[in-house]
Amino acid sequence: MEKQTISQISKGLNLSTRTLRYYEELGLIQSERKAGYAYRVYSEDTIKRLRQILILRKLRIPLKKIAEILKNNDALLALQVFEESMNEVDEEITALSTIRSILQRFIDQLNSNMQLQLNMETWESEDLFHTLAVTKKYFREEKTMEDLNQASQKISQLNDRDVRILYLPPATVASIHCIGGSPEDETDRLAKEFIKEYRLAEIKPDFRHYGFNHPNGTSDNDNDHGYERWLTIPDDLPVREPYVKKTFPGGLYCAHMIPMGAFEEWPWIVQWACNNEKYEAVLVDDGGECMNGLLEEHLNYINLYNKNLSPEESGKLQQIDLLVPIREK
Repeated sequence: MEKQTISQISKGLNLSTRTLRYYEELGLIQSERKAGYAYRVYSEDTIKRLRQILILRKLRIPLKKIAEILKNNDALLALQVFEESMNEVDEEITALSTIRSILQRFIDQLNSNMQLQLNMETWESEDLFHTLAVTKKYFREEKTMEDLNQASQKISQLNDRDVRILYLPPATVASIHCIGGSPEDETDRLAKEFIKEYRLAEIKPDFRHYGFNHPNGTSDNDNDHGYERWLTIPDDLPVREPYVKKTFPGGLYCAHMIPMGAFEEWPWIVQWACNNEKYEAVLVDDGGECMNGLLEEHLNYINLYNKNLSPEESGKLQQIDLLVPIREK
Protein backbone atom coordinates (compact mmCIF):
# COMPACT_ATOMS: atom_id res chain seq x y z
CA MET A 1 0.00 0.00 0.00
CA GLU A 2 1.34 3.43 -0.97
CA LYS A 3 2.06 5.83 1.86
CA GLN A 4 -0.53 8.55 2.30
CA THR A 5 -0.27 12.23 3.09
CA ILE A 6 -2.00 14.00 5.95
CA SER A 7 -4.74 15.42 3.71
CA GLN A 8 -5.41 11.97 2.19
CA ILE A 9 -5.71 10.47 5.67
CA SER A 10 -7.90 13.35 6.83
CA LYS A 11 -10.34 12.85 3.94
CA GLY A 12 -10.21 9.06 3.92
CA LEU A 13 -10.83 8.60 7.66
CA ASN A 14 -12.84 11.82 8.20
CA LEU A 15 -10.33 13.10 10.75
CA SER A 16 -9.22 16.71 11.08
CA THR A 17 -5.55 17.44 10.51
CA ARG A 18 -5.57 18.96 14.02
CA THR A 19 -6.62 15.60 15.45
CA LEU A 20 -3.93 13.77 13.49
CA ARG A 21 -1.24 16.14 14.71
CA TYR A 22 -2.45 15.80 18.30
CA TYR A 23 -2.41 12.00 18.08
CA GLU A 24 1.16 12.19 16.85
CA GLU A 25 2.08 14.62 19.62
CA LEU A 26 0.78 12.10 22.17
CA GLY A 27 2.80 9.32 20.55
CA LEU A 28 -0.27 7.39 19.41
CA ILE A 29 0.91 7.40 15.79
CA GLN A 30 4.07 8.25 13.89
CA SER A 31 4.64 9.92 10.53
CA GLU A 32 7.59 9.90 8.18
CA ARG A 33 9.22 12.76 6.33
CA LYS A 34 9.91 12.60 2.63
CA ALA A 35 13.37 13.87 1.84
CA GLY A 36 13.22 17.25 0.15
CA TYR A 37 9.52 17.74 0.85
CA ALA A 38 7.80 19.84 3.53
CA TYR A 39 5.14 17.29 4.34
CA ARG A 40 4.72 14.09 6.27
CA VAL A 41 3.40 10.72 5.10
CA TYR A 42 1.83 7.80 6.91
CA SER A 43 2.61 4.12 6.41
CA GLU A 44 0.13 1.27 6.08
CA ASP A 45 0.83 0.24 9.69
CA THR A 46 0.06 3.77 10.91
CA ILE A 47 -3.19 3.82 8.93
CA LYS A 48 -4.18 0.51 10.54
CA ARG A 49 -3.30 2.00 13.94
CA LEU A 50 -5.53 5.01 13.20
CA ARG A 51 -8.44 2.73 12.33
CA GLN A 52 -7.93 0.92 15.64
CA ILE A 53 -7.93 4.25 17.49
CA LEU A 54 -11.13 5.33 15.73
CA ILE A 55 -12.89 2.12 16.73
CA LEU A 56 -11.79 2.51 20.35
CA ARG A 57 -12.93 6.15 20.37
CA LYS A 58 -16.33 5.10 19.04
CA LEU A 59 -16.45 2.60 21.89
CA ARG A 60 -15.93 5.64 24.16
CA ILE A 61 -12.47 4.61 25.37
CA PRO A 62 -10.52 7.70 26.59
CA LEU A 63 -7.36 8.67 24.73
CA LYS A 64 -5.28 8.06 27.85
CA LYS A 65 -6.48 4.46 28.04
CA ILE A 66 -6.00 3.98 24.30
CA ALA A 67 -2.39 5.13 24.65
CA GLU A 68 -1.81 2.62 27.44
CA ILE A 69 -3.33 -0.24 25.43
CA LEU A 70 -1.33 0.52 22.29
CA LYS A 71 1.90 1.16 24.18
CA ASN A 72 1.89 -2.01 26.26
CA ASN A 73 0.18 -4.39 23.83
CA ASP A 74 -1.03 -6.21 26.94
CA ALA A 75 -4.23 -8.24 26.57
CA LEU A 76 -4.82 -8.17 30.33
CA LEU A 77 -4.67 -4.37 30.39
CA ALA A 78 -7.01 -4.14 27.40
CA LEU A 79 -9.42 -6.51 29.12
CA GLN A 80 -9.41 -4.34 32.24
CA VAL A 81 -10.05 -1.15 30.25
CA PHE A 82 -12.88 -2.76 28.26
CA GLU A 83 -14.50 -4.12 31.43
CA GLU A 84 -14.33 -0.70 33.08
CA SER A 85 -15.94 0.91 30.04
CA MET A 86 -18.60 -1.81 29.83
CA ASN A 87 -19.46 -1.27 33.50
CA GLU A 88 -19.93 2.43 32.78
CA VAL A 89 -22.17 1.61 29.81
CA ASP A 90 -24.16 -0.86 31.94
CA GLU A 91 -24.76 1.89 34.49
CA GLU A 92 -26.04 4.18 31.73
CA ILE A 93 -28.24 1.40 30.35
CA THR A 94 -29.67 0.80 33.82
CA ALA A 95 -30.38 4.49 34.33
CA LEU A 96 -31.96 4.84 30.88
CA SER A 97 -33.97 1.64 31.44
CA THR A 98 -35.33 3.12 34.66
CA ILE A 99 -36.35 6.33 32.89
CA ARG A 100 -37.89 4.33 30.03
CA SER A 101 -39.85 2.14 32.47
CA ILE A 102 -41.27 5.19 34.24
CA LEU A 103 -42.21 6.81 30.93
CA GLN A 104 -43.90 3.58 29.81
CA ARG A 105 -45.79 3.47 33.11
CA PHE A 106 -47.05 7.02 32.55
CA ILE A 107 -48.03 6.21 28.96
CA ASP A 108 -49.94 3.11 30.09
CA GLN A 109 -51.78 5.11 32.77
CA LEU A 110 -52.77 7.83 30.31
CA ASN A 111 -53.88 5.33 27.68
CA SER A 112 -56.07 3.49 30.20
CA ASN A 113 -57.61 6.63 31.68
CA MET A 114 -57.73 9.44 29.14
CA GLN A 115 -58.75 12.67 30.86
CA LEU A 116 -58.62 16.31 29.86
CA GLN A 117 -56.64 17.18 32.99
CA LEU A 118 -53.63 15.42 34.40
CA ASN A 119 -53.72 14.13 37.95
CA MET A 120 -50.07 14.34 38.95
CA GLU A 121 -50.77 13.03 42.46
CA THR A 122 -51.30 9.55 41.11
CA TRP A 123 -47.73 9.60 39.80
CA GLU A 124 -46.12 10.43 43.11
CA SER A 125 -46.79 7.22 44.98
CA GLU A 126 -43.92 5.35 46.55
CA ASP A 127 -45.15 2.26 44.74
CA LEU A 128 -44.11 3.73 41.41
CA PHE A 129 -40.47 4.12 42.36
CA HIS A 130 -40.07 0.90 44.34
CA THR A 131 -41.81 -1.68 42.18
CA LEU A 132 -40.29 -0.90 38.79
CA ALA A 133 -38.36 -3.91 37.55
CA VAL A 134 -35.17 -2.83 35.80
CA THR A 135 -33.57 -5.52 33.71
CA LYS A 136 -30.16 -5.19 32.17
CA LYS A 137 -30.14 -6.23 28.54
CA TYR A 138 -27.13 -7.99 27.15
CA PHE A 139 -27.01 -8.05 23.35
CA ARG A 140 -25.39 -11.27 22.23
CA GLU A 141 -25.96 -11.03 18.49
CA GLU A 142 -23.06 -10.02 16.29
CA LYS A 143 -22.61 -6.31 15.73
CA THR A 144 -21.05 -5.01 12.53
CA MET A 145 -18.92 -1.93 11.92
CA GLU A 146 -21.99 -0.31 10.39
CA ASP A 147 -23.88 -0.89 13.64
CA LEU A 148 -21.03 0.71 15.58
CA ASN A 149 -20.95 3.73 13.26
CA GLN A 150 -24.71 4.21 13.59
CA ALA A 151 -24.55 3.91 17.39
CA SER A 152 -21.63 6.33 17.55
CA GLN A 153 -23.47 8.83 15.34
CA LYS A 154 -26.58 8.56 17.49
CA ILE A 155 -24.85 9.28 20.80
CA SER A 156 -22.74 12.00 19.16
CA GLN A 157 -25.76 14.22 18.55
CA LEU A 158 -25.84 16.96 21.15
CA ASN A 159 -29.06 17.79 22.94
CA ASP A 160 -29.94 21.28 24.14
CA ARG A 161 -28.87 20.32 27.66
CA ASP A 162 -25.38 19.46 26.35
CA VAL A 163 -24.87 22.97 24.97
CA ARG A 164 -24.38 26.25 26.82
CA ILE A 165 -25.25 29.65 25.40
CA LEU A 166 -22.59 32.23 26.27
CA TYR A 167 -22.12 35.93 25.68
CA LEU A 168 -18.41 36.61 25.32
CA PRO A 169 -17.74 40.26 26.21
CA PRO A 170 -15.65 42.49 23.91
CA ALA A 171 -12.02 42.51 24.95
CA THR A 172 -8.56 43.74 24.13
CA VAL A 173 -6.29 40.79 23.44
CA ALA A 174 -2.64 40.02 22.94
CA SER A 175 -2.38 37.85 19.82
CA ILE A 176 0.27 35.13 19.51
CA HIS A 177 0.50 33.61 16.03
CA CYS A 178 2.83 30.93 14.62
CA ILE A 179 2.81 29.08 11.29
CA GLY A 180 4.62 25.86 10.44
CA GLY A 181 6.30 23.26 12.61
CA SER A 182 4.24 22.69 15.76
CA PRO A 183 2.33 25.99 16.06
CA GLU A 184 0.15 24.82 18.95
CA ASP A 185 3.25 24.08 21.04
CA GLU A 186 5.12 27.23 19.99
CA THR A 187 2.17 29.56 20.67
CA ASP A 188 1.63 27.81 24.00
CA ARG A 189 5.25 28.49 24.93
CA LEU A 190 4.97 32.14 23.92
CA ALA A 191 1.67 32.51 25.79
CA LYS A 192 3.28 31.27 28.99
CA GLU A 193 6.18 33.66 28.49
CA PHE A 194 3.76 36.55 27.96
CA ILE A 195 1.80 35.74 31.12
CA LYS A 196 5.00 35.71 33.19
CA GLU A 197 6.63 38.75 31.59
CA TYR A 198 3.53 40.94 31.90
CA ARG A 199 2.38 39.44 35.22
CA LEU A 200 -0.98 38.88 33.58
CA ALA A 201 -2.26 36.58 36.32
CA GLU A 202 -1.70 39.41 38.80
CA ILE A 203 -2.92 42.44 36.85
CA LYS A 204 -5.84 40.59 35.26
CA PRO A 205 -6.63 37.38 37.18
CA ASP A 206 -9.84 36.97 35.17
CA PHE A 207 -8.00 36.82 31.82
CA ARG A 208 -9.39 34.48 29.19
CA HIS A 209 -7.54 32.42 26.63
CA TYR A 210 -8.89 31.76 23.13
CA GLY A 211 -7.34 29.93 20.18
CA PHE A 212 -8.03 28.87 16.61
CA ASN A 213 -6.29 27.38 13.58
CA HIS A 214 -4.73 30.07 11.38
CA PRO A 215 -4.38 28.97 8.65
CA ASN A 216 -6.48 25.86 8.96
CA GLY A 217 -3.86 23.57 7.46
CA THR A 218 -5.87 21.61 4.91
CA SER A 219 -2.94 20.82 2.62
CA ASP A 220 -0.06 18.38 3.04
CA ASN A 221 2.51 21.13 3.52
CA ASP A 222 3.49 21.39 7.18
CA ASN A 223 4.16 25.09 6.64
CA ASP A 224 0.51 25.54 5.65
CA HIS A 225 -0.76 25.13 9.19
CA GLY A 226 -0.81 27.67 11.98
CA TYR A 227 -2.36 28.44 15.32
CA GLU A 228 -3.26 31.77 16.91
CA ARG A 229 -3.92 32.38 20.60
CA TRP A 230 -5.56 35.39 22.22
CA LEU A 231 -5.01 36.38 25.84
CA THR A 232 -7.39 39.06 27.13
CA ILE A 233 -5.43 41.98 28.61
CA PRO A 234 -6.13 45.41 30.18
CA ASP A 235 -7.06 47.93 27.47
CA ASP A 236 -4.11 50.21 28.29
CA LEU A 237 -1.43 47.50 28.40
CA PRO A 238 1.29 48.06 25.75
CA VAL A 239 2.72 44.90 24.17
CA ARG A 240 5.90 44.26 22.23
CA GLU A 241 6.65 41.99 19.30
CA PRO A 242 6.08 39.16 18.56
CA TYR A 243 2.79 39.84 20.37
CA VAL A 244 0.17 41.93 18.58
CA LYS A 245 -2.55 43.95 20.27
CA LYS A 246 -6.02 43.32 18.81
CA THR A 247 -9.69 43.90 19.64
CA PHE A 248 -12.06 40.96 20.03
CA PRO A 249 -15.65 42.13 19.37
CA GLY A 250 -17.21 39.37 21.47
CA GLY A 251 -20.73 38.16 20.82
CA LEU A 252 -23.12 35.28 21.33
CA TYR A 253 -21.74 31.74 21.12
CA CYS A 254 -22.89 28.19 21.78
CA ALA A 255 -20.37 26.12 23.72
CA HIS A 256 -19.57 22.44 24.12
CA MET A 257 -16.81 21.41 26.52
CA ILE A 258 -14.33 18.66 25.62
CA PRO A 259 -11.26 17.21 27.32
CA MET A 260 -8.05 18.09 25.50
CA GLY A 261 -7.71 16.07 22.32
CA ALA A 262 -11.37 15.22 21.62
CA PHE A 263 -11.38 17.45 18.55
CA GLU A 264 -13.52 14.93 16.68
CA GLU A 265 -16.43 16.48 18.59
CA TRP A 266 -16.17 19.75 16.65
CA PRO A 267 -18.81 18.55 14.10
CA TRP A 268 -21.21 17.84 16.99
CA ILE A 269 -21.48 21.46 18.12
CA VAL A 270 -21.41 22.84 14.55
CA GLN A 271 -24.27 20.50 13.61
CA TRP A 272 -26.21 21.62 16.69
CA ALA A 273 -25.78 25.29 15.75
CA CYS A 274 -26.78 24.69 12.12
CA ASN A 275 -29.90 22.64 12.94
CA ASN A 276 -31.21 24.46 16.03
CA GLU A 277 -34.74 25.84 16.01
CA LYS A 278 -33.98 28.94 18.08
CA TYR A 279 -30.43 29.86 16.99
CA GLU A 280 -28.49 29.88 13.75
CA ALA A 281 -24.76 29.70 13.18
CA VAL A 282 -23.01 32.90 12.09
CA LEU A 283 -19.96 31.59 10.27
CA VAL A 284 -17.39 33.86 8.65
CA ASP A 285 -16.78 33.26 4.95
CA ASP A 286 -12.98 33.10 5.12
CA GLY A 287 -12.46 29.92 3.15
CA GLY A 288 -11.60 28.16 6.39
CA GLU A 289 -8.53 30.37 6.82
CA CYS A 290 -9.40 31.06 10.48
CA MET A 291 -11.89 28.25 11.14
CA ASN A 292 -14.79 30.39 9.84
CA GLY A 293 -14.99 32.27 13.13
CA LEU A 294 -15.02 29.21 15.38
CA LEU A 295 -13.06 29.55 18.61
CA GLU A 296 -11.52 27.30 21.24
CA GLU A 297 -11.44 28.67 24.77
CA HIS A 298 -8.76 27.00 26.87
CA LEU A 299 -10.32 26.67 30.33
CA ASN A 300 -8.51 26.76 33.66
CA TYR A 301 -5.41 28.00 31.87
CA ILE A 302 -4.38 30.22 34.77
CA ASN A 303 -3.64 27.07 36.80
CA LEU A 304 -1.59 25.50 34.00
CA TYR A 305 0.54 28.27 32.56
CA ASN A 306 3.36 28.07 35.15
CA LYS A 307 3.60 24.29 35.30
CA ASN A 308 6.24 22.49 33.28
CA LEU A 309 3.96 19.75 32.00
CA SER A 310 4.36 17.41 29.07
CA PRO A 311 1.60 17.49 26.41
CA GLU A 312 0.21 14.25 27.87
CA GLU A 313 0.17 15.63 31.43
CA SER A 314 -1.31 18.93 30.30
CA GLY A 315 -3.95 17.09 28.28
CA LYS A 316 -5.13 15.24 31.39
CA LEU A 317 -5.87 18.54 33.14
CA GLN A 318 -6.96 20.81 30.32
CA GLN A 319 -10.51 21.32 29.13
CA ILE A 320 -11.57 23.29 26.07
CA ASP A 321 -14.82 24.99 25.15
CA LEU A 322 -15.64 24.59 21.46
CA LEU A 323 -17.37 27.85 20.50
CA VAL A 324 -19.61 28.57 17.51
CA PRO A 325 -20.85 32.14 16.90
CA ILE A 326 -24.66 32.24 16.77
CA ARG A 327 -27.62 34.61 16.76
CA GLU A 328 -31.29 34.19 17.55
CA LYS A 329 -33.50 33.46 14.57
